[in-house]
This record gives sequence, C-alpha cells and structure tokens, in this order.
Amino acid sequence: MAEVKFKNPQNGYIIKTDSHGAYALLFGGFYFAKHGAWAQAIISFIVALFTAGISWLIYPFFARKIITDNYLRKGWETTT
Repeated sequence: MAEVKFKNPQNGYIIKTDSHGAYALLFGGFYFAKHGAWAQAIISFIVALFTAGISWLIYPFFARKIITDNYLRKGWETTT
C-alpha cells in the first residue's frame, strides 16, 4: 500500500505511516493506541473480548481510514 505522511502544522513534525492493515492484524488495538486513536483502541479491545478475537480480522480493512481520520481530526495535514 501507499505510504501516508502527516505533518503537524504547529511544529512541522512529519510522521510516515504505511502497512496499516498488516500492523492492525498483527497488533490489533495496540496499533491504534500507538497512533493516538484511543477511542478505537478501547473499542477494538472490547469488541475483541465479545467476539473471541475475530474482530481483529476485520479491523485491518478499516485501519487506514481510522488512522487517517484520527490525524486529520487532530489538525494534522497530509503531505506528499
């Protein structure tokens, strides 16, 4: 997949993200917590408890959108 770069407009810090689905599959909610998407991290842990972990097989399909929306909501900008 293509790499996505986000830039913090306040200090110019750039973070690069890629392989969202693979990391979400391997690390589940911990991946979302690493990127500061705490609501999704907590939701993924709770849903995983009720589905015996099967939800972690579905989350990777939405990981890129979740991470992108999280950074944009915090005011970060996408760069190329």
